[in-house]
Amino acid sequence: MEREPLGFDPNTPNIARLYDYFLGGKDHLAVDREAAEELLRVAPEVRAAARANRAFLRRAVRRLAAAGLRQFLDVGTGLPAYGSVHEVAREVAPEARVAYVDRDPVVLTHVRALPVDPDTTAVVEGDLRHPETILKHPDVLRVIDFSEPVGVLLVGVMHHIADGDDPGGIVATFRDAMAPGSHLAISHGSSDARSAVVDKAVEVYGRTGVPLSMRGRERVAELFTGFELVEPGLVWLSQWHPEEADAIDFADDPASSLAVCGVGRRT
Repeated sequence: MEREPLGFDPNTPNIARLYDYFLGGKDHLAVDREAAEELLRVAPEVRAAARANRAFLRRAVRRLAAAGLRQFLDVGTGLPAYGSVHEVAREVAPEARVAYVDRDPVVLTHVRALPVDPDTTAVVEGDLRHPETILKHPDVLRVIDFSEPVGVLLVGVMHHIADGDDPGGIVATFRDAMAPGSHLAISHGSSDARSAVVDKAVEVYGRTGVPLSMRGRERVAELFTGFELVEPGLVWLSQWHPEEADAIDFADDPASSLAVCGVGRRT
């Protein structure tokens, strides 16, 4: 059944506001804080894992921009936080163009309030479950030229796609629109460790009305079909170029980062 678009509901936890709380932001409500603290009592590492996920996004964008990419499509943007895609990309390439996509109207309101150049930045309402609509959106096409290499960022969002919504087909639709030399970055909650944490997270996020579908490494790897994984491959969040300054250290137990991540090159 088609889910209704997300809206503002002060009585229901919201996935973007939960993530904001874990990151130490201020855009959350009492209901979000209560749900987040319930999860943190079972899994205190969730807060650091959220920071590690955000740090992976920054590292991926920085490296892709340094490798020559000048346009980025960030799907499932979430509430603004330190190191947004346009900020990181333009530290390397001031001319970089970015399209932000989310289906949450609260997120869109916050992102549209950012002081950005409208000629090089688009903020688009779009649902990841309908990638063809995103790819054809006029505001996306205003800043993204799919005949040139693009960085598609699906960071922390694919685990909110249920199996019945065909996650592999969604990624394949983006892949088929991407020119050779494009790159795909994914981070995805893992079911390979911390079963008690996984069960509690599924319970808490179930209250948001958005599914949480944690998957094992093999299933996440399937999302990179048609891409060549770049070094170091599909790894725990803390293992993706941990030498960089903003990497979050889980050296004693990488699985405590609770998610795997990777970047693939479109061949």
